Amino acid sequence: MQQHGQKLRVAIIGTARRSSYLYAPIVRALAEDVELAAVWGRREESAQQLGEQVGAPWYTDLDRLVREQAPDIGIVSVAYGANGQVGLMAVEAGLHVLLETPIAHKLSEADAIIAAAAARGRKIEVAEQFHRRPLEQIKLALIASGLFGRVHTSYNDFAGHGYHGVSVMRSYLGFDARPLQVTGAVRSYPLAAHWSRLTGTRGDRTETQEHGLIEFEGGRLGHYHWTSVGYDSAVRWWRSSRFLAERGMGITVGVNLEVQEWLSLIAPGGEAPHFITLERRWERNDGGALIAMVAHTGDPQQPIITWENPFRPKVQGHGVQWHDDEIGVAGCLLSLVNAVRSGGEPTYGAQQARLDQEITLAIRLSSRMGGAPAKLPLDPAVSDLL
Repeated sequence: MQQHGQKLRVAIIGTARRSSYLYAPIVRALAEDVELAAVWGRREESAQQLGEQVGAPWYTDLDRLVREQAPDIGIVSVAYGANGQVGLMAVEAGLHVLLETPIAHKLSEADAIIAAAAARGRKIEVAEQFHRRPLEQIKLALIASGLFGRVHTSYNDFAGHGYHGVSVMRSYLGFDARPLQVTGAVRSYPLAAHWSRLTGTRGDRTETQEHGLIEFEGGRLGHYHWTSVGYDSAVRWWRSSRFLAERGMGITVGVNLEVQEWLSLIAPGGEAPHFITLERRWERNDGGALIAMVAHTGDPQQPIITWENPFRPKVQGHGVQWHDDEIGVAGCLLSLVNAVRSGGEPTYGAQQARLDQEITLAIRLSSRMGGAPAKLPLDPAVSDLL
């Protein structure tokens, strides 16, 4: 366990694009809590390039990095398919780790990482930032206040793919809600020719749609919808999430990332919805960094619910002005830092990340079984074949 005021040393493990444009700046901005010790890459050229970009010693030998630089935390940022392998390597090197999503593509790989961390007393957090973004955090604060009562049904309505979308859907029900079975359908369809923003290409495209119904203990339901072109297609612009609760509901509406939250409770008299007003509170009247998300509920017992940005500047005008996604990712790192210091657990952690990936795989497994429900937990030997 680390002393509260002691800086933790961080190594960036991997040279993926997020290493330089996202993780290194976040580590530097959290200078009171962490410091960048070194970077590691498989190839000398890429490791050196990253080290020079971020101004840190670079290594291709992880054991040597650990011996010479004594990092506490490793941020694993590698190519998509290498998450599980490099994540396990970082844990086995003795590091607490922040892993990219998914924790691993195969459940057996996730289990190996979790077991290795438990054997060494290491902490694992996963960079699942979707439910940590400010708009999601204020919704979760409202649900936690009890104003909505019990959430019966939740939806990832094209808000994010795979584990990202599943995490948002599950967050409304509560991460302690236990899923029992998943019914899924996966289909591919041709689309008219159009521009792909991510690849910069034009032409005919094919989408893969994924749809899942997740049944939770206590009769609650989760609905999952996604399309493989959901991030970069003018044909599929809808990105939303929803929850239906005992005393109201919430729905995200808009186009791509230009969205609004419509949150409503029962109005006095019980005959109409009363809409909650959300306010972004900035550090200055003309902008600056985000200070808080404030919900004006209209409820006389709890008229105001607030989520405070943990990264708001301590001195006005002398702090970072992150967008919502960067705030979410920084929250993942801070969760790990707090767990290492306190000896407690991260707020999301490896088991939740594994479950989000397991549900994603169960949707695909159910579809392969002709729509028959896939019972949870899955057998890793079966799911690893997907």
